[in-house]
Amino acid sequence: MGRRSSERRGRVMAALDQLRNRIGLALGAARNARTAAEADLAKLELEQLIVRAGMERADEDPRVAERMRDPAMADVLTWLGSVRAQFYGEWADGPKRLRELVTAAAPGPAGRPPGDWLGRVGTNPGVRAPELWRIGSSTVDGSAAGRTPGTELTFDVAVPLLDESHLSITSAPRTREAVDALVESLLLRVLSTFEPGAVKVHLWDVGQLTAVLPNFYALSRTSALTVHDPARLVDLLDEFAGHIRRIHAHTMQAGHTSLRALREATGKRVEPWRIAVLYGNGEDLPPEQLRDLKRVASGALDAGISLILVDVPTVLGGAVETISLLDDRRAISSMTGTDLVVNLDPPLPAGQAGTAAGRIAEALVAKQGGPRSFPDLLPTEFGREHSGRELRAPVGFHEGEPVEVVIGDATPHALIGGPSGSGKTNFLYALLGSLAARYPPDELSLYLLDFKEGVSFAGLAPGRKDESWLPHARLVGVNVNTDREFGLALLRFLADEMRRRSAAAKEHEVTNLAELREQDPGGHWPRIVAVIDEFQYLFAGRDTVTSLATSLLEDIARRGRSQGIHLILASQDIAGIEAFWGKPAVFEQCTLRIAMPKARRVLAEANQAAVAAPRWHAVINHDSGVAHGNQLAHVPDASAKGVFPALQRKLWERYAGQAQPRLFDGAHAPRLDTSPAFTGLGPAARPFALVGQSIDVADTARGAEMSGAPGRNLAVLGTSTREALSILDSAARSLARQYQPGEVEFVLACPVDACRSAVTELADRLTAGGHKVDVVDPGDLPDRCATLAAELSDVRTHRMLVLYGVDAALPALEQKAPGQQSGLDHLRVLLKQGPGKGLHVLGWWRGIARLKDTLGFGGTDDIGAWAALDVQGNELSPLCAGQVVHWAPRPGRALFFDRTTHSSPEVVIPFHRPEPDDE
Repeated sequence: MGRRSSERRGRVMAALDQLRNRIGLALGAARNARTAAEADLAKLELEQLIVRAGMERADEDPRVAERMRDPAMADVLTWLGSVRAQFYGEWADGPKRLRELVTAAAPGPAGRPPGDWLGRVGTNPGVRAPELWRIGSSTVDGSAAGRTPGTELTFDVAVPLLDESHLSITSAPRTREAVDALVESLLLRVLSTFEPGAVKVHLWDVGQLTAVLPNFYALSRTSALTVHDPARLVDLLDEFAGHIRRIHAHTMQAGHTSLRALREATGKRVEPWRIAVLYGNGEDLPPEQLRDLKRVASGALDAGISLILVDVPTVLGGAVETISLLDDRRAISSMTGTDLVVNLDPPLPAGQAGTAAGRIAEALVAKQGGPRSFPDLLPTEFGREHSGRELRAPVGFHEGEPVEVVIGDATPHALIGGPSGSGKTNFLYALLGSLAARYPPDELSLYLLDFKEGVSFAGLAPGRKDESWLPHARLVGVNVNTDREFGLALLRFLADEMRRRSAAAKEHEVTNLAELREQDPGGHWPRIVAVIDEFQYLFAGRDTVTSLATSLLEDIARRGRSQGIHLILASQDIAGIEAFWGKPAVFEQCTLRIAMPKARRVLAEANQAAVAAPRWHAVINHDSGVAHGNQLAHVPDASAKGVFPALQRKLWERYAGQAQPRLFDGAHAPRLDTSPAFTGLGPAARPFALVGQSIDVADTARGAEMSGAPGRNLAVLGTSTREALSILDSAARSLARQYQPGEVEFVLACPVDACRSAVTELADRLTAGGHKVDVVDPGDLPDRCATLAAELSDVRTHRMLVLYGVDAALPALEQKAPGQQSGLDHLRVLLKQGPGKGLHVLGWWRGIARLKDTLGFGGTDDIGAWAALDVQGNELSPLCAGQVVHWAPRPGRALFFDRTTHSSPEVVIPFHRPEPDDE
């Protein structure tokens, strides 16, 4: 046992010795590897220090000198020299190629000496920018490039800026003047390259309120230069953040990823470039500002913004080039690497720099000019634009540049607000004129409605003084503040048109108007713009009109965009429209907001731009009123006498043959003699009696058919004599036009003395038309009714019994001899049996109770059609199948109901019956 234990112990000890030996070897290898890695790391760190300092200045750097004392580092400088020699040996023509590159990428003022351009105003329109901008030059020893030792080869040094990169400048002690000279030279190169207005410069200096680049003082009086409050960097960053969001939305909607791509695709400068020069002091910005700055920098280049940061320690998002000053003449740049020193260009002569800035400022002021006029909004050639994708038209100017309104799929509807006298009507004229001048009538149809008491749009339809009209207008409605039904009719028309277009789009398997027009080029699919001024009147009551209008407006607002139907809603104040509380759909779809000075609730709640807007200006916002979408525009005077009519007449002559618009003027009753519904009448098998003009988009009239069906009689109800006479007059005269002479006989009876002259006039008109007319004395009316009743069985001609003020004749009609029927009994027979025998009663009752007395029990079925004047709606329910009638009487209007055609009564306008004084 003792021997075996000893052997086992020996084996264990041997194994442990072997393990210790192997661990020792492994640790030794690890120490050697670590020593080698540390040596390699030290060499790499030394190489980095030498590269940063530059090989020519490496000995001057104490950190390099200290590390070079280590014998192991002795070969680092030699190795770097060999690499450099090999590089320059392969780059013998490098300086020449660099000079050629800068010449090509930095043309004109971007790269030429100041004497070639300083003081001259740029002409580049601002569509494409040079890729590089010169800051100085650099020199290399020609021996490294295969030349004679001591030969110096010089090449230009330039940095990218606009659309390409941001720039970070780090100063050295006592080099502020050199930094200013560098920045001033860069900015003047940029400003002298482009035409005035193509570039805007923003200056911010954390340490100075004023005197930032004093040679640029002349530019500060223009929009080309803005000096920002050193304590309000947040305002500048917020402004840029909003600008980036607006540009991003605009370019993305146009199908492009950046402002540069949009410019290159369209060939137009849609926005100026912006350069922001931010002077820091070498200290970190507050965390919130630093976060905002980085956020702006990440999206700035795509939005046409370039940042030049001076002594602002941060790492920006996006492309950034650096310039680090060594002293007031030399710098190193990321464009050349730290091994080469950039000799900065000398400062521009102060006097010449100030003069150059002054000339640019003068040219910008001259280009912007004074206040623009309405003709400046118009294109040189009319009718050249197409509306398949959108409508686009300038409505004003900002700093001499046009400000456009865009109506399309992205901004389908507009909301315009402004108090009385703020210029809202003038803006509408500027917008309509600018659109009409650019788009022909087959590309744009206008439906114009003005609810306020005025005639803002009346001149766009033909009138007595001016026969011309706006060819694009299909409907012009004015003075409709009491005719809310007309606004409802317009919305119904738009809804019907929307459904028609939707059906066509479905048939052609497309989703929007642009695609429909491509698939159906033979169809007529213009974009429709409906302008409703003072639209809040449409929702003034808590009634059926408001309910239906709200529903229709929401539907059109949601779905109209894809069908090319656009709403422009204008109002003095939208705050009190109760119909929209809790229903924001309409306003959400109105992404285009136009706020006149002092307008409320049009822009976003926090956006107060309209409060400070000067007179004759408007805030144009395509971003639902959010502040970053604001564009201030001076709107020319388009409503002055003769200004818009001059354009209208030119367009009217250009588009001769275009149908004139339907004019609806709520302040004037239509005339029967000029109504298409009347003038178009002729002999008919089923004649009808015209009652009045419909309140509808189409110029139509309403009437009651006088057929042989039971109840085909007409009752006029109310005490309004003028309207009652008008309705009976138009009914009788329209019936007369539908019969040949001799086919119809008119029996007229008027127990109201005040109306007898009107009856006589009507009789004369009917007689002149070749018809037989019998004017019955009021006292003979009972006997005449008895005769007509007796002749019903042998009617040879059609007869129309026209009764004026039936209630005045009731005492006589009710009298009867014992055992005989009264005149009232005979009248009831005529009402009940007459229509089937070719006799119809057209009667006027001045009260519902009197009508009921005339008809007797259950006689309401004998009145198939009625027109109510100054009668309250609750009195009309028995004549309307018991349904609740919402009707508040108003002058010049009647409520018409025909049980064979109406589900509910509708408002009509009785025709104007000329009085003797009117003739």
